[in-house]
Amino acid sequence: MKTYIYNKVAVKLSSYLLPLASCLFISSCVDLNYTEETTRDEQWTYNYFGDGIKNLVFDVYAQVYNTEFDDNSPYFLAGATDEAQYALETGAVNNYVNGGWSPANPYSNTWSKAYTAIADVNMYLEKIDQADISDWKYNGDYNNWVAQMELFPYELRFLRAYFYFELFKTYGDVPLVTTTLTNAQANNVERTSADKVVKFIVDECDAVAPYLPESYGTEVGAEVGRATRIAAYALKARTLLYYASPLHNPDGDKSRWEKAAQACKYILDNASLWNLKLSNYGSLWGHDAFFNTELIFGIGRGESNTFEKANYPIGVENASSGNCPTQSLVDQYEYQDNGQTFAERHPGSIDLTAEDPYEGLDPRFALTVVKNGDEWPSNGAQKKAIETFTGGFNAAPKYGATPTGYYLRKYVDGGCVTTADNQTTRRHTWIVFRLGEFYLDYAEAVFNATGSANDDTYGMTANEAVNVLRNRADIQMPEFKEDGAEWVTRYERERLVELAFENHRFWDVRRWKKGAQYFKTIQVATISPSLQLTRSTVTRQWDDKFNFYPIPQSERIQNPKLTQNPGWETSAE
Repeated sequence: MKTYIYNKVAVKLSSYLLPLASCLFISSCVDLNYTEETTRDEQWTYNYFGDGIKNLVFDVYAQVYNTEFDDNSPYFLAGATDEAQYALETGAVNNYVNGGWSPANPYSNTWSKAYTAIADVNMYLEKIDQADISDWKYNGDYNNWVAQMELFPYELRFLRAYFYFELFKTYGDVPLVTTTLTNAQANNVERTSADKVVKFIVDECDAVAPYLPESYGTEVGAEVGRATRIAAYALKARTLLYYASPLHNPDGDKSRWEKAAQACKYILDNASLWNLKLSNYGSLWGHDAFFNTELIFGIGRGESNTFEKANYPIGVENASSGNCPTQSLVDQYEYQDNGQTFAERHPGSIDLTAEDPYEGLDPRFALTVVKNGDEWPSNGAQKKAIETFTGGFNAAPKYGATPTGYYLRKYVDGGCVTTADNQTTRRHTWIVFRLGEFYLDYAEAVFNATGSANDDTYGMTANEAVNVLRNRADIQMPEFKEDGAEWVTRYERERLVELAFENHRFWDVRRWKKGAQYFKTIQVATISPSLQLTRSTVTRQWDDKFNFYPIPQSERIQNPKLTQNPGWETSAE
């Protein structure tokens, strides 16, 4: 049997049926495992397009859904940050903050999925010269197949760079492997410095971007969700931002911030040429979000209501509460009149019968959070005023009710009906890169490169970049004018609000090395039956070793040359 090995794990070419977003319209796949018992051997694979070569590429795209949990999991990493608390104590995401995390329980999906994909890419790039579909030249789709095959190597190199970024941000130094390995070779690789890994990512993005289309709308098949030129530049910019951040830049090398600023500015300057533009905030998710003009690269899933069942409030039929926004998150939203935060205006308990403290808040709050009294879900079959006060229909003492006083709206499609009968489903799109992020990335980079939020060396100040987002027609928030330490505080708050539940906060706080500041304690709300809201503090585990994941124990057993990340050496292995 012909196999390709990485760390004694045979990289099988099993197929993945990719629904909307990693590739939107795909025919059903076949099993491509190489065995002596089937005619689908290696030669067969490289002489067939749809069931052979193209499926090899889609196997790699399938790994982009790179969650630390199972595919289609109800968990967000937000539950391990100050954004949210997962409703059920048994939720796997809680292990990040309750001591259930170690090299023996390392949440190693990033490691395994990334290296599975990387091994597939390396093998494909080495074997592509033997691909020969000339026997099909009289097929009506032959020219289209040839055109797609010309793009595949560049798409795969982008994806390999993407997976190396995932590994870099998660582990720091990681083995940089660009060829297929034998079993013995795989068990002798050493970790490559983050400097070299980052250089590889950036160089690959620069190399493949000119050969990738800006959009697949005019390409053969018009498939969406595939790697584009814009996605390559976005990956480069985000990688450089992380590389410039304190976790990876302890000496504060300003040249790294300068490169990050330039990479982000290139995206902003060319956005209109690429037909990218900011959208309404509430349009970033929902049934048609994959076609949003702001989306650069996304992960889509076909029609389902699984996510809604996981995140609709307890009391809604078939609902499980899921990822519940914290009071810590709510406290960061500003008011539209003067930019004062919720916490600043309401530092103590609040009598909800006497005032509506949520009136006049940043519109992004109502688009992200479900509060007491909101009608939710929005579908006519289940719409009802949500009760999060103690004893309320959607509150404690019901098992699994929100522990924070709030429920999640962002990413949750309120149009899904989850009743036992007459259920409905919707498409879902998870954002990987969107234009709005790069206004914030640019602002952070240029502030740190120049030392000022009002320096226009790069053609746009940090404040001007942030204000582009705050001046959107559907947001209209007071502009940034601060500088210095005050600017940093407000910027970190703005980034939390704008990118809430988009899988940034978990990594942002780590790269800033501010876990002790933001993640050791969180605030949750309790609402009494008389509608008095009070805050309480939840203490969580935080150790600076959490900035990087532990190298999985199973990998180190197979390959002792893989050194452990700092702080995890004494953890139970």
